[in-house]
Amino acid sequence: MKNIENMKIETKCLHSGYTPKNTEPRVVPIVQSTTYVYDSTEEVASVFDEPTKSLIYSRFANPTVMAVENKIADMEGGVGAMCTSSGQAATLLSILNICRAGDSFLSTTEIYGGTVNLFSYTLKKLGIECIFVPKGATDEEIDKLFKPNTKAVFGETIANPALTVLDIERFANLAHKHGVPLIVDNTFATPILCRPFEFGADIVIHSTSKYMDGHAVQVGGVIVDSGNFDWTNGNFPELVEPDVTYHGISYTQTYGKAAYIIKARMQLMRDFGVYPAAHSAFLLNMGLETLAIRMKQYCENAMVVANFLKNSDKIESITYPGLEGDAGYELGKKYLSGCSGVISFVIKGGRQTAMKFMDSLKLASNEVHVADIRTCVLHPASETHRQLTDEQLVAAGIDAGMVRFSVGLENVNDILDDIKQALDQI
Repeated sequence: MKNIENMKIETKCLHSGYTPKNTEPRVVPIVQSTTYVYDSTEEVASVFDEPTKSLIYSRFANPTVMAVENKIADMEGGVGAMCTSSGQAATLLSILNICRAGDSFLSTTEIYGGTVNLFSYTLKKLGIECIFVPKGATDEEIDKLFKPNTKAVFGETIANPALTVLDIERFANLAHKHGVPLIVDNTFATPILCRPFEFGADIVIHSTSKYMDGHAVQVGGVIVDSGNFDWTNGNFPELVEPDVTYHGISYTQTYGKAAYIIKARMQLMRDFGVYPAAHSAFLLNMGLETLAIRMKQYCENAMVVANFLKNSDKIESITYPGLEGDAGYELGKKYLSGCSGVISFVIKGGRQTAMKFMDSLKLASNEVHVADIRTCVLHPASETHRQLTDEQLVAAGIDAGMVRFSVGLENVNDILDDIKQALDQI
């Protein structure tokens, strides 16, 4: 077969990560084992000295999971990837891999509510400060937020649930000006709609539970390393100086461009053990194989629904970057080849009216999920983001009457009929 790396992403969805040899299974096999056998004690010892040499225990790596990691890295255009047991675990490890107690990092305010909680409270307990960038801040204002101990900048390609579009190049330039990487959560866009590395991002993460899986059957996450950031610039001694927990190895000297992702596996996965099961990775791979065709249909259905809602007299406002005139429209044209299937809109009448609308839906499922093959709906203020204060809700771009509507792959006319009858109830 021709080098898969040179093929289009639709082909990579199917073929990257695993190439069967003669008589081997066509489908990625499930290696349901935690352990691997060696012929000698010396061989085992050599792997403890150099864990990337071979498989030793499935808390570090597993053949099934590795196939999926390689596929996602290829799809994003990175040098390596590491799957995790959840998207939150991927977010956490992406920060912990370069931040320690006493460090800080910057984040946009319009991010997932669970991430706000992680950054504002949990990491604070660990001595890591998150400095939130106010919405609408100028470059000069953002420059002033950086401190000598700032180690990263974080944002979401398409924010959940505000649906603002991150100006990736702008934030990448600001981060690089201060010698730190840009970490981008690319969950809603997926590499089908946006490849952040092409615009200067350094690390990409995903909650693979969403579009990548698509079928709501497994929770997972992934961190992808672009291999482009210079970790030897003096700001990241832990990647350069000898690691006493691994016989004095220097990640940058030994692993070069893959230093960040190898360190994440050898240090953090070793110590936190948030690695996914082989069967979960198998199911994720099944979702990835149809990702390209699914994302196209999500976007098409969502545009129809968004235009309908835009013209409804019961809708106060709607946010969908694909709509001309939307605040994210121009950035969407620059960075996205589609705006996903997620729409945010505010129903006139506020919280109670929004909840009545949701309870009146018959086809769409009211559930704590998004980016599924089935249409689902959620009220962020009272559900996923209920831990946020009113001020934090405003900062995250969330109105009490906001509904997050995740358009699925049903016939779009059936989705519209469901919305119409629910709106008739309010």
